[in-house]
Amino acid sequence: MGKDKFTIGIDYGTQSGRAVLVRLQDGMEMAEHVTEYQHGVMDVKLPHLDKALGYEWALQHPMDYLDVLRQSVPAVMQTAGVDPTDVIGLGIDFTACTILPVDENLEPLCFDPAFRDNPHSWVKLWKHHAAQEEANKLNELAGERGEAFLARYGGKISSEWMIPKIWQIVDEAPEIYKAADQFIEATDWVISQLTGELKRNSCTAGYKAIWHKRDGYPSADFFGSLHPAMRDLADTKLRGDVYPLGTKAGELQAEFAAAMNLSPGMAIAVGNVDAHAAVPAMGVVTPGKMVMAMGTSICHMLLGTEERTVEGMCGVVEDGIIEGYYGYEAGQSAVGDIFGWFVEEQVPAYVHRQAEAAGKNVHQWLEERAHAYRPGETGLLALDWMNGNRSVLVDTELSGMVLGLTLATKPEEVYRALLEATAFGTRKIVDAFHQNGVAVEELYACGGLPQKNKLLMQIFADVTNRPIYIADSIQTPAVGAAMFGAVAAGAEVGGYDSILDAAENMARVKEEVIQPIPENVEIYELLYQEYNKLHDYFGRGDNDVMKRLKAIRSQSERKLTLQ
Repeated sequence: MGKDKFTIGIDYGTQSGRAVLVRLQDGMEMAEHVTEYQHGVMDVKLPHLDKALGYEWALQHPMDYLDVLRQSVPAVMQTAGVDPTDVIGLGIDFTACTILPVDENLEPLCFDPAFRDNPHSWVKLWKHHAAQEEANKLNELAGERGEAFLARYGGKISSEWMIPKIWQIVDEAPEIYKAADQFIEATDWVISQLTGELKRNSCTAGYKAIWHKRDGYPSADFFGSLHPAMRDLADTKLRGDVYPLGTKAGELQAEFAAAMNLSPGMAIAVGNVDAHAAVPAMGVVTPGKMVMAMGTSICHMLLGTEERTVEGMCGVVEDGIIEGYYGYEAGQSAVGDIFGWFVEEQVPAYVHRQAEAAGKNVHQWLEERAHAYRPGETGLLALDWMNGNRSVLVDTELSGMVLGLTLATKPEEVYRALLEATAFGTRKIVDAFHQNGVAVEELYACGGLPQKNKLLMQIFADVTNRPIYIADSIQTPAVGAAMFGAVAAGAEVGGYDSILDAAENMARVKEEVIQPIPENVEIYELLYQEYNKLHDYFGRGDNDVMKRLKAIRSQSERKLTLQ
C-alpha cells in the first residue's frame, strides 16, 4: 500500500482563518489551526487613522490573510508531523463578496502610502453595506433596460456584491478607481500571492460579479449606463479568463513554501467561496439536498438540473458548485451574529453570574432553559433582520424586531424566539425554491452552530418539516477546499481527477439524523403563517417604518457631525 497523501484546506472567515490538513484516502482531518485576524473587521475606523468610517462600512486588512498562511499552515504541519513532500495540494475558500483594488503588480492599493488614508483602497468585506444606494440604482436601471441577468439573481443585485461596491468607489473615490489596475476577490488575491499569477474563479465571478458562463459579464453599454468611467470595466479592471472550480491555479512559489513548511511547486487550486466549498465535503453532489453553511450568517446551497428563476436567490450559476449542475445560492445575512448580539448586548448580569456558577457559557445556559419551552409557549415572534435581509427580499435596509414582549418575558424566551426566527427565515428560502421547481427534500448543516446548539437544529427540522444531516467536521468548508486542492493536484500524484471522486472518498456526515417532531411541526406551521404576515407587512412595502427609522437616524447623525 502506498504512502498516505494529504492536502491543506484554508477557510477564511469573517474574524479568523483556519487551516486543516486532510488525509486524501478518507477525508480525515489530521490537524487544524485557527489564526485570529489582528485587525478584525474594521467598521469604525482605519487602523492608523482616527477618522470615522461611514455608516454600514466593513473593511479588512489584506495582511491578516497572509498571516493565516504563515501561522496556521506551519502549525498544522508541525502538529501532524507529516512529510511536506506528502502534501500534494492546497485549496482555499473565502467569505464573499470580499473585494480589493490592486495595482499592476497585484499589490493592494491600501499598501501604497499615497492611498492608504482613503478607506476605498482597503478590502471591502462581504458585509460592507455602504453601497446600498448604488445597488438600488443598478437594480432600477437593469429593470428599466430589461437586462436578462437580473432574473438569475432573484430580481435584485445585492449591495454586498462586486459591481455595487466598485460603483461606490467610482462615486466616492474616483482617484482610487482610476489607480486600480484590477478589482479582485480576496480569495483570488490570496491565490495570486501563493502562485504569482491571477486566475479568477468561476464561483465568485458567477455568484458575486454578474458573470455568466455563456454570456460573460453585462455589456459595456450597461456598465456605461451606471457611470461613464465604468463602460470598459469588464475588459479592463475585471479582465482575464474565468476558471472552473478544481482548476490548478498554479504552483506554490518558493517564498511562501519556506514560510509555510511546504514543498515549492505544490498544486494550488483556484479560489472558492466558503459555503460552496462545503457542499461536496458533505457528500452532496446531486439535486434535492440543501446545504446550510451555518455560522455568523447562513448560505443555502442547492443543485438543480436546469436554470430556474427563484425570488431572492443570490444567484444560479452553471457548474458553480458541482460540475454538470446548476448551483443555486440563497442566504440569511445574520444568524449566529444575532445570538451573539443578544448574549453580548441584551442579557442581564444575573444570567452571566448563574451561567458562570453552573460552569457554562451564556449560550449554553440560555439553550438549556429555552429547551424547556414548547413551541409557541413563549408568546413571542421575531423577525431575523438584525443585519438586513439577504433572501428573499434582498434588502439591507430592513431591521429586526421581537413581538409579544411583556413585563414577565425572560431572556431565555427571547433567545428561543430568535432561534425560531432564523428557522422561519430558512423556511421562507426553502419554500421559495421548492415552489419554483427546485426540489428541497433534505437539509444538510455544517459550520459551528450545528455542532454547538442541538435545540437550534431541532427547531430548524420542525419549522421546515425536513430531516437534517449534520457534518462530521466542524471545518467543513476547509475540508471542501482541501478536496478541491486534491482535484487540482490530480490522481497521477495521489489526488483525484474530479470533485465527484474526491467526495466519494472524503465526504463525511454524522450517523445521527435530526427528524422533525410531528406535534412541533403542527404548531410551528401556525407560527410560520404569522411570521409570513409580519415578513410581508414590514418587508414588501406595506409599512416601511424600518427604513424611515434608519433615515431619521442618519439625519440625526449628520446633524451631530456638523455640530
